[in-house]
Amino acid sequence: MTKLALRRISLALLLGLTLHSAQAQADLDRLDWTEEETPPPPAFSWDGSVELQMPPYVTVQVAIDPRTISVGKDSVVRYVAIMRNRSGTVNASYEGLRCTTDEVKTYARASASGSWSLVSTPEWKDVNGNQPSKHAFVFARQAACDVRVSRRLEDIIQQLKTPKPLGVEKHYYN
Repeated sequence: MTKLALRRISLALLLGLTLHSAQAQADLDRLDWTEEETPPPPAFSWDGSVELQMPPYVTVQVAIDPRTISVGKDSVVRYVAIMRNRSGTVNASYEGLRCTTDEVKTYARASASGSWSLVSTPEWKDVNGNQPSKHAFVFARQAACDVRVSRRLEDIIQQLKTPKPLGVEKHYYN
């Protein structure tokens, strides 16, 4: 490869990073941001879901059903997180991640029967806050968000399905 070709590739990468950073800053600076109307909770299944690499102290398996992931015009990444305990009981939550503010909102919960119960007043909460489960934080870091920008749907699914090296949870939790 010639020096000119390498220089052009370097410039293209630098321009891409600059535009990505500028978009993230523009999203953070938007005071007029409004959340679009939330679609109803989608159907989900453990079969075909991708398990998140949770920290060792978490006793339930947590997976994301890729068929439920969407990225809205408001840049909110919506998805269904499925939790399965040791006895095999499955529960789920329909959530949204706002990468620009590092917040999560739970719209609905499903019990073992699979029927959804809407949360009466869903609120945005810090994704790293004191929640019962850190799955939203893990999903944001492992797949959904690139720094403070929502990834494209295709990129989220690719990142979700990309095996993570052992010990990656230490990076997320320390």
